Amino acid sequence: MRHLHESLLRPLPPFSQLADAQIRTILDHASSRGVGPGQTVFAEGDPAETFYLLLDGTIRVVRISSDGEQVTSLHIPPGQLFGIARALGRDSYPATAVAASEALMLCWPTSLWDSFIVDYPGFATETYKTVGARIGEMNARIMEMSTQHVEQRVARALLRLINQSGFKVAQGIEIGFPITRQDVSELTGTTLHTVSRLLSAWEKDGMVSSKRKKITICDPHRLMLLSDP
Repeated sequence: MRHLHESLLRPLPPFSQLADAQIRTILDHASSRGVGPGQTVFAEGDPAETFYLLLDGTIRVVRISSDGEQVTSLHIPPGQLFGIARALGRDSYPATAVAASEALMLCWPTSLWDSFIVDYPGFATETYKTVGARIGEMNARIMEMSTQHVEQRVARALLRLINQSGFKVAQGIEIGFPITRQDVSELTGTTLHTVSRLLSAWEKDGMVSSKRKKITICDPHRLMLLSDP
């Protein structure tokens, strides 16, 4: 990865506390990988032989329930590590990672994880902050599913997605990767029929626009009010 300058990675959380020479050393151990939309980066239960830094695109983290139902746990935005099973004390991946859009990532052998953590304390600090934030997000979703009505859950999920990856368009703020109503139903623990009914009603009301794997939030303030329990 000699062509990738360390200054491009310095703003990213895993590298923000490292000197350029340290970033260069880490980069020299990396390889790159690109995947297309819908492609699997790794599958749940596979040996965790590699960990990744997402440079561009969005990764959807998926779990399969005991009855075979697919559930989207969270989305990984650019600039974050993923596939870091070793940080959770695991030798296998706890979930499946699927590219929600075209994705470009850096890859390292998991055998380097322990030495990175020891040799670069700033790398370790920022990585475990990321792990903590993801656990916090998943705990919050569990609370939402236990205590909130489905309208609130769907509204909150859409607001999280525009906070992570949204960009401004003429109609409002568009989620920055292809997303279907089925994806939203998996993310919120509800049925496709319910999500379709809600989005259709909100579209008629001018709050959202939903078409061909694109969802735009036209009135974020009203959606935020709807999400408030």
